[in-house]
Amino acid sequence: MVDLSGIKLVVTDMDGTLLNPHHEVSSRFYDIYEALSSKGILFAAASGRQYNSIVSKLHPIREKIYVIAENGGLAMYGDREIISTPLNASVKNTILESLKDSAEVHPVLCARNNAFVAGHSKEFLSVLKEYYTEFEIIEDLHTFKDEVMKIAVYHFVSSEKYIYPLVESFEEKLMVKISGQHWVDISDRNAHKGYALQKIQDQLGIGPSETLVFGDYNNDLEMMALSDYSFAMANAHPNVLKAAKFKTGGNDQFGVEIILENLLKSLS
Repeated sequence: MVDLSGIKLVVTDMDGTLLNPHHEVSSRFYDIYEALSSKGILFAAASGRQYNSIVSKLHPIREKIYVIAENGGLAMYGDREIISTPLNASVKNTILESLKDSAEVHPVLCARNNAFVAGHSKEFLSVLKEYYTEFEIIEDLHTFKDEVMKIAVYHFVSSEKYIYPLVESFEEKLMVKISGQHWVDISDRNAHKGYALQKIQDQLGIGPSETLVFGDYNNDLEMMALSDYSFAMANAHPNVLKAAKFKTGGNDQFGVEIILENLLKSLS
């Protein structure tokens, strides 16, 4: 068993990690969270999801935790903003143009409290409801003028195969992340989970040896590098399995909860 007695901050990805295959948080997690919180352990949820979607999944503890949303583009603690790193408005339409010739990809403009989609696919809108509790349909995404935190792009089969080649060229100036089997996220170079986590660690005076991180996909790599106790889920992408210092069970096997129970034991 790994000695976790020095941990002060727990950070976990959501989809494929804390959330089970049904996109649910287990009651087992909440019991463990309360026990750890009583011992002074802090918690952060880090996801490519929008802020509203994350806190809806973690509603009972939403005011007590740090929330890293939009892959690090926005970080909050309760109503207090820690960091906001929007996408430069000048590149939005260039990115959309790179996607226009593929009818099988579905871009989402992710604003601070809402998301915007073209709405041409009812099948995609059904999927979108799981990840975005707040969204609107607009006829032409090119005409959207307000602040965008990131552009998320969905493909029903494989983001790595069918989306990434279309946007790979943006990596020179932007953060392009394969964030799930179906998603690619495009954001500012500093809009990633590691950048946001670093800000939280600095504010709290907590270092890598005091930080426990769970992740499963490429958008988790930067934050995992900020922890001496990085755990890859059994269902993780090969890049994450290689980068993580430790491994736990899958999100269908209470992989996060098992390690947190070990943390609780180490503190008693």
